[in-house]
Amino acid sequence: MSLIGSIVSKILHPFGASEAKAAEAGTSSSTPSGSQAQPSSGGSAPASTPAGGGTASGGSVDVEAVLNDLAAKNPQKLNWRTSIVDLMKLLDLDSSLHARQQLADELHYTGDKNDSASMNIWLHKQVIKKLEENGGKVPADLKD
Repeated sequence: MSLIGSIVSKILHPFGASEAKAAEAGTSSSTPSGSQAQPSSGGSAPASTPAGGGTASGGSVDVEAVLNDLAAKNPQKLNWRTSIVDLMKLLDLDSSLHARQQLADELHYTGDKNDSASMNIWLHKQVIKKLEENGGKVPADLKD
């Protein structure tokens, strides 16, 4: 599964979302074919779902509530609201420079990936945008 798919899945579908929905999160923009996750079931899932389609139950997931809950349970003080590194740590994902550069590739970052400060700011904004596109309720102060 793609990193963006893992992020979206862990936040919007924390109790076992379908891999198809998580994979869609990583392919909602024109991603070149290759190592995209495929649905594990042979069911008749639609090829695409409109952005903002919500969750399987039809409601939207409160991203802030989910992340605040995770942060409250985490022994580390993580600032997920502004830091992509802390957001990835909170989700128990690899937050190394290499992993963030991989995420930047998935999200089609065109800047200098060696300028990690600029890349990190861009990544955080894009991850929040992807969460919203995939049905997450994102607080206004996290949007551009």
